[in-house]
Amino acid sequence: MRTEVDTRDGRVRGVAENGVVVFRGLPYAAPPVGPARFRPPTSPRPWEGTRDAGAFGPTAPRSRYPENMDALISERFIPGDDYLNLNVWTPDPGATGLPVMVWIHGGAFTNGSGSEPVYDATAFARDGVVAVTFNYRLGVEGFAVLEDAPANLGLLDQIAALEWVRDNIAAFGGDPDRVTVFGESAGAMSVATLLSLPRARGLFHRAIAQSGAANAVNQRDDAAVVTRVLADRLGVAPTTEGLAGVPQDRMLHAQAQVSLELQGLPDPAVWGERIAAGVLFLPFAPVVDGELITQRPIDAIRAGAGHDVDLLFGTTTDEHRLFLVPGGLIDLIPEEFAVGLLTQAGLGPEAAEVYRQATGAVTAGDLFAAVSTDQVFRIPAQRMAEARADAPAATFGYEFAWRTPVLGGRLGACHALELPFVFGTSAPTLTGPDAPRGLAEDMHAAWVRFAVTGDPGWPRWDPDTRATMRFDHPVSEVVSDPGARTRRLWDGRTR
Repeated sequence: MRTEVDTRDGRVRGVAENGVVVFRGLPYAAPPVGPARFRPPTSPRPWEGTRDAGAFGPTAPRSRYPENMDALISERFIPGDDYLNLNVWTPDPGATGLPVMVWIHGGAFTNGSGSEPVYDATAFARDGVVAVTFNYRLGVEGFAVLEDAPANLGLLDQIAALEWVRDNIAAFGGDPDRVTVFGESAGAMSVATLLSLPRARGLFHRAIAQSGAANAVNQRDDAAVVTRVLADRLGVAPTTEGLAGVPQDRMLHAQAQVSLELQGLPDPAVWGERIAAGVLFLPFAPVVDGELITQRPIDAIRAGAGHDVDLLFGTTTDEHRLFLVPGGLIDLIPEEFAVGLLTQAGLGPEAAEVYRQATGAVTAGDLFAAVSTDQVFRIPAQRMAEARADAPAATFGYEFAWRTPVLGGRLGACHALELPFVFGTSAPTLTGPDAPRGLAEDMHAAWVRFAVTGDPGWPRWDPDTRATMRFDHPVSEVVSDPGARTRRLWDGRTR
């Protein structure tokens, strides 16, 4: 099997391993440093000769997760400027017309990379798919709102990576007209946002959104406040010239401090009444900038955007427990705080009893976890599906319900737990050492079927039946309208 191919930028040499060929660290854009640090991505400089692609390239600058989270989720940190790179796994570079899957990693738009161990795409290539993972700009570099620079640079990076796939993937055996884009968490929110954008139209033909939907946007003015406060604390102007001179370690430290402050009770005197009231989705996230994103993605989808793209969407049962259990926060939440979340969401305190009965929540922390799981993940995913009710393309729903034994089983079916099952990889810090292999085989096979045929193997989702494949062990099965009692509480809200 040959290991060298010609791309538009030059010849590359991959490595044959585990029955497939892997090309790592291929640049899809020029290094975003110096004058390019806060500018849209541009094409990489072509090279002479054959470029070795045996090792992963640099990863985007970022801080580590908090200690308790870091112990559960593994990340690679590879220094270097040329971090707008991607990786390709192919069953055979000499093949033609193979389906393509392009992965967008998660990490709250501040963490992650395309080279994390859990994202090894060997299993996809073994099953006849050309798989691609990539990095994009994170945090301030990817999603700050500056006075003299375009917004959404991280999304522009994602589009540039998809354009690279369009222009080059045939050289690796893939079909640029059979591309499935898939992602988890911030990656799924990116998928949903891309689904809504005219700029991304035609770059992919199927989409999978795991634990993320079309709600991950901030308003420009709110995001500009975050950038202004961050710049003030760094002692620079909120401009490209001001921030470009800030050393990377100082930038990351200030970014982490801002993020931590906004997770608590931000001071209205510093942040303004809107941000103090919680209007931000995340401090650094896509922005309705009037250029790339002209309206909320959910509104664009409701108006017909992406209705020609098949969609597979879903969540885990206990998403938010990942953010509450590891550090013990779940045991510190008082009853009034949990009920207050319901009131803030417009549900009222009477909804607490519905949640307790429907989810088995015992403590105030359990109640808070169940409500926040719905508010941030499940209900927005349902809204996205409802917005496509009349779409000619198919929509399929799933729920990942297997509960990990890690941390005494208290994590439940938490956020990110499905990732090793989708990729067919190992993540024992999150799943434990004895994750059910059959569940991984079933879930991975469904993702491949969807990419190849547009049908993962169960009935389509529609607003009447809400047919959902519930992945669990020992039995996975199709259920109708899972969580109906709590879902109905949100009708008319979170639109």
